[in-house]
Amino acid sequence: MSDARMPIGRRERAKQDKRERIMAAARELFAEHGVGGVTTQQVADRADVAIGTLYLYAATKAELLIMVQNQKFAAAIDAGLAAASVTPRRSSLEGVIALIRPVVACVREHVENGRTYLHELVFGDPSEPYRREGLALSGRLEDGIARLLTRDERIDGRDAATLARVITAIIHISTTATVYVHRSDDAVLGDIREQVRVILSECHEGGLAA
Repeated sequence: MSDARMPIGRRERAKQDKRERIMAAARELFAEHGVGGVTTQQVADRADVAIGTLYLYAATKAELLIMVQNQKFAAAIDAGLAAASVTPRRSSLEGVIALIRPVVACVREHVENGRTYLHELVFGDPSEPYRREGLALSGRLEDGIARLLTRDERIDGRDAATLARVITAIIHISTTATVYVHRSDDAVLGDIREQVRVILSECHEGGLAA
């Protein structure tokens, strides 16, 4: 029985090897040329797989980009949550900014790729596996923001969830709008910080409208 299982193990290892080569090739090419300057055939060639094999792992170039960006997005969220965990508990604003700082840097590392990634998550088929994974990561970011907002005793869980959705919308526009493309990460983050500060100030003064 042990020998019967070995071929399955080899096949799985071969599949994993191909997936890793495809991911590495896509990551390198997207970084070098941007998603608009890369074809699936180029990715297949660099990964040394047939184009038909590539399509078994990602049916479109958009899915390839989402595969690559999901890894970066997850790492950015992890880094942000770690940074936020050591900020003063009395400052929900500082916690939120610490969380989103690496996320903003991730999205803007290559502006074209980041903008396309977020566009695909928002407007693409949410049932597609890689998009579903990306949307789950977006939900994790939103939940992390909400938890940080509840550090403030004036913000309950329900309001925190609503505010977190508003803040993620601010992040989306601030990191993808064409008018902000040529701004530095620090400038974009500073603008986001000011918007969040105003929103929280309004919340503190009168709470969210019923």
